[in-house]
Amino acid sequence: MNRIVLIFVLLIACFSFAQEDDKEKTKALRESTNLTWNANKALSEDKFVEAEVNYRKAIAKSDENAVAPFNLGNSYYQKETYGEAFSRFKQAGELAKDKASKHKAFHNMGNVFMKRKEYEKAVESYKEALRNDPTDEETRYNLALAKEMLKKQQDEQKNDKNDENKDNKDNKDKKDENKDKDKKDGDDGEKDKDKDQDKKDQGDEGDKGDEEKEDNKEGDGDEKKEEQKKPEEGDQKQQQPRPNQLSKQQIQNLLKAMQNEEKKVQEKIDAQKVKGAKVKNEKDW
Repeated sequence: MNRIVLIFVLLIACFSFAQEDDKEKTKALRESTNLTWNANKALSEDKFVEAEVNYRKAIAKSDENAVAPFNLGNSYYQKETYGEAFSRFKQAGELAKDKASKHKAFHNMGNVFMKRKEYEKAVESYKEALRNDPTDEETRYNLALAKEMLKKQQDEQKNDKNDENKDNKDNKDKKDENKDKDKKDGDDGEKDKDKDQDKKDQGDEGDKGDEEKEDNKEGDGDEKKEEQKKPEEGDQKQQQPRPNQLSKQQIQNLLKAMQNEEKKVQEKIDAQKVKGAKVKNEKDW
């Protein structure tokens, strides 16, 4: 019996605690709602900073108020601060208890993705919004537009990729062409070099031939000179006396020698005459 009474008391206490908790949550939600209303008023008066402060207070006051983050997200969206707007729309979708609120949150997330040109994510967000409210024609229209933009984006990316591949291929072909051209130029250069070498060799042979011709010519000239000299030598030989014949000079030399010899003989004779004569001893005084 005492156990039953204890259980009954505990149940009453838990119920009372739950009621108190509910009262606190209800109070917090009410205060959060009032702050949201003040923020909406400030925003309508173009007081963005005041509105932002009240929205943040409202969000901090109660985690059951999905309107505050949603409206704050809208204010960021109007200011084109899309990153902050997306965070608040996402928060609103997580706090939302009903499908209508979820639908609005996902619809606006889709709008942020459209602004960012993230069309694939926009398509998914609009689809989620339609799951919560299939009757919304605006969401359906946005979904169709997102799909069209996604297709266009994918086509452009595909074309860009093809163009890039084409450019890479063209660059590769051009590179190969330049390589082939360089190789051809190199081969032509080698051919020209060989031709120049052949010409040089031919020129050297020609020069050599000319030199040989010149040498032959000079040799012929020398031979001709020798031939021209030969008759003169022949004439000289003809003019030279035969071994048994004295030349004029030799005859003159021989005559001179004979005269000298004759002179010596005469002098010898005269000397003998002088030697045989008597010497006079008498003086001529």
